[in-house]
Amino acid sequence: MPSVSETPPWNVHRLPRAEGRRFLVTGGNAGIGYFVAEQLAATGATVVLGSRDPAKARAAIASIGSRVPGADVRHLPLDLADLASLRASVDALGPDRLDAVVHNAGVALDHPPRRESADGHELMLATNHLGHFALTHHLAPLLAATPGSRVVTTGSFAAKSEHLDLDDLQSTRDYRPKRTYARSKLAQMLFALELDRRLRAARSTTLSVLVHPGGALDALTPSRPRVHVRTTGARLRHLPLGLVVQGKDAAAWPAVRAVLDPGVRGGQMWSPRVFGLRGTPRTEPLWDHLKDTATAARLWAASRELTGTDPSFAG
Repeated sequence: MPSVSETPPWNVHRLPRAEGRRFLVTGGNAGIGYFVAEQLAATGATVVLGSRDPAKARAAIASIGSRVPGADVRHLPLDLADLASLRASVDALGPDRLDAVVHNAGVALDHPPRRESADGHELMLATNHLGHFALTHHLAPLLAATPGSRVVTTGSFAAKSEHLDLDDLQSTRDYRPKRTYARSKLAQMLFALELDRRLRAARSTTLSVLVHPGGALDALTPSRPRVHVRTTGARLRHLPLGLVVQGKDAAAWPAVRAVLDPGVRGGQMWSPRVFGLRGTPRTEPLWDHLKDTATAARLWAASRELTGTDPSFAG
């Protein structure tokens, strides 16, 4: 018989219970973030959807409630591209515990022209990286007050072949939407690892964990009528791709495990098992350019200057 001290194998379909815990998922009203929220809600935890669109948040909450009887899911107005609004959003969370935040929300633009946030920052960098950097700053006291809390940051496979240009972080000289998106996700990933180093130096019990969802297609994602509808035709046309990539429900698994698994450690990267593109979650060795601590430190300094915030934890 197995030892009582052994951890049972992780089962994406049988998650551990998490009553009394509270999780914030940015962008939890759609896409991968929706399925992260749905799966976490099924554990009995309170799940807060960070979303700038109240109607979409209400639809997501209704959808989760129809699938998870008794789900405790709430909406937090949150606009990551508006730095001045973030403190009020965090204040609205209240003084209670926060066991994890999943930095999931993101913007991906496909075509020029280059767009800017209200703060004058390139929109993808502003939403995907700078907004989450500043949000972590405002959440730090709440996370630090919750023993064993976690900051889970969602990167992207698109960042694997990119490098940051710290002299043109805002893509003002050479704007190419797909490259700018990939670099914004790389910035997120470097942030997650630098945050882990700073948490360890501060002897904090908060963990910073990096995840990436692999390849995820709407056509392979199960329907949630209030949020997403998959047609039979689209599913059949894209079915062969299921050998390589997966739906957004499965793409949520690495983040969900990073939130819930007691065996997860800070500084790890969790991704799909099969070539980092599909399958159940497992730890993946850090890509070589993610180990560049000098670039990560320079990015942190630039992010601090651009946002006027500095995420720090103690105790």
